[in-house]
Amino acid sequence: MDNPLVETMGLKKYFNTPKGNLHAVDGIDIKIQKGSTLGVVGESGCGKSTLGRAILRLLEPTDGKILFEGKNIVNYSRKEMIEMRKQMQIIFQDPYASLNPRMTVSEIIAEPIKVCKTITNKTEIDNKIFELMETVGLAERFVNTYPHELDGGRRQRIGIARALVLDPKFIVCDEPVSALDVSIQAQILNLMMDLQESRDLTYMFITHDLSVVKHISNEIMVMYMGKCVEKASSDELFSNPLHPYTKALLDAIPVPNLSGRNSKREIIKGEVSNPINPKPGCRFANRCTFAKPECTQYELELQELAPNHLVACTLYN
Repeated sequence: MDNPLVETMGLKKYFNTPKGNLHAVDGIDIKIQKGSTLGVVGESGCGKSTLGRAILRLLEPTDGKILFEGKNIVNYSRKEMIEMRKQMQIIFQDPYASLNPRMTVSEIIAEPIKVCKTITNKTEIDNKIFELMETVGLAERFVNTYPHELDGGRRQRIGIARALVLDPKFIVCDEPVSALDVSIQAQILNLMMDLQESRDLTYMFITHDLSVVKHISNEIMVMYMGKCVEKASSDELFSNPLHPYTKALLDAIPVPNLSGRNSKREIIKGEVSNPINPKPGCRFANRCTFAKPECTQYELELQELAPNHLVACTLYN
């Protein structure tokens, strides 16, 4: 357990704007063990997708380390990163925008093979495509079909097949089911869990839907404005949330039970503070009902209040 497959240390990604630096990811430390899933949750704009793309170096990090199997890949050259792409892949959020509309299903799935030159024999490439289509539940008749001719669930299956074609060890799943119908979401989630078990895959699963993340994750990290505010195992986070933001997110999950409709829920009020050159302190303070003066006086560090349960909040100082 001391040798995580993926680890970040103080990872930062800032974007330069006319008014200053936008702190999209600000000092994130994570460890993802081989064969496990880290869920990353938070509302839109909190930096989840930017974190995933920075780890894969689709966006170049501003600062920090990214360790893959113990090796820091931040300074890898373009040639070295092409080799790393065989180990690290991504499933994008929008199953239509992430597929080339001018390429057929077989061409889309085969593209990483041709870029990385892992297989050169055309017959072997075709066999690999058919094998993967069967694995992800795509009928062979769709092999020469274009993305616009398919529904959202089948498009996302193409995206999953494309991510798997190089036999990676680590996959960033960037809200892979948020654009799909609920019934299709369940199918895709079950498929991804089956693939993880059969291929010993490691996932970072990014979503804003906590009911989804509980279903698939071993550990969950809650992000707010580029910062990690709480991190714990899936069961621990749902049974004992500590940060006010985490509690509010859990309260937002719809409960299919009429007896609970009058129960008191934590509602987040106010506007998100400016992420450009943010002031020291908790970035949730201006929306928090428990905010105290010290919340905005200094940067809050994650503290371990229970085994592997970390939280950054002055309520527990």
